[in-house]
Amino acid sequence: MHAPASEAELDDALSFPTDLVIDTFERAPGDVIVLGAGGKMGPTLARMAHAAARRLGDGRRVIAVSRFGSDGAASALERVGVETVRCDLLDRSAVARLPGVPNVIFMAGQKFGTTGAPSVTWAMNTIVPAICAERYAGSRIVAFSTGNVYPLTPAGDGGSRETDALAPVGEYAQSCVGRERVLEHYALTRGARVAIVRLNYAIDLRYGVLSDIALKVWRGEPVDVTMGYVNVIWQGDANARALACLPLAASPSVAINVAGRETLRVRELAERLGALLGKPPAIVGEESDDALLSNSAKSASLFGEPDVRVEQMLEWTAAWVRAGGRLLGKPTHFDARDGAF
Repeated sequence: MHAPASEAELDDALSFPTDLVIDTFERAPGDVIVLGAGGKMGPTLARMAHAAARRLGDGRRVIAVSRFGSDGAASALERVGVETVRCDLLDRSAVARLPGVPNVIFMAGQKFGTTGAPSVTWAMNTIVPAICAERYAGSRIVAFSTGNVYPLTPAGDGGSRETDALAPVGEYAQSCVGRERVLEHYALTRGARVAIVRLNYAIDLRYGVLSDIALKVWRGEPVDVTMGYVNVIWQGDANARALACLPLAASPSVAINVAGRETLRVRELAERLGALLGKPPAIVGEESDDALLSNSAKSASLFGEPDVRVEQMLEWTAAWVRAGGRLLGKPTHFDARDGAF
């Protein structure tokens, strides 16, 4: 795969359906609905699902649901054949009118703005899942969560596993545990089949941990390494793994970490990006002994290794930043140790 040189090429790369997705769709027949499809990952995941359906030629529909504040986002999906529905997922009556389908990808949620408007975050992260799980209690549901539900762990321990106790830091992470518990409840009481995807961290050249670091290096801004270690995974690989969880959805619910395999040192990432950008990084701080890390051994055993390696992501990110590629302007705040977003 060559380095994406435009947003069109980038979106194509992020939505290419791998053999993993094709095999998944053969084992999870029927239409697919993506709830909360208007965010950073939703459009490429919906496109990936549609492309897989076209390759199989089985006539299944892929339906993207969002408020779609931008007409451009909906139009771009419609141009490639994804159906779109505008819907406020907090509106129970509107959700009740959504098409019934056997396969649901739940991506709705809120992170940024929690500190200033916590009630909105809690509504989006707990009430919306309840409304949607009630509507789709008879379906397979793959629900996005986050590695933030885990505590900080020692950097040398390989990251939190799915069986570890949850210990969220900050109100955003607490609301994400709330989302998981709501979905677990519907799996136990209504028979919904649920797989919870704990993502940590997806990389798109327009945003993500590597873009955050690269932009600071490019601008000569300090890179704080106090949160000294991270996991990263190419968004295309994360999309494929999320879709591949559809046949695994079960009652009681199951959780699967979707993260990069390596524990990466932020200092070394900054130095490598500095070499690629021709600008030495300004490193500040000292690494703490612990960090927010996820162990992805389970997903690797289920799905194999990610297709895109860390070195490719670094090279592509540096080339994108150096060329002035468009950025979303939404820092991940991966370096926040107090859970405040």
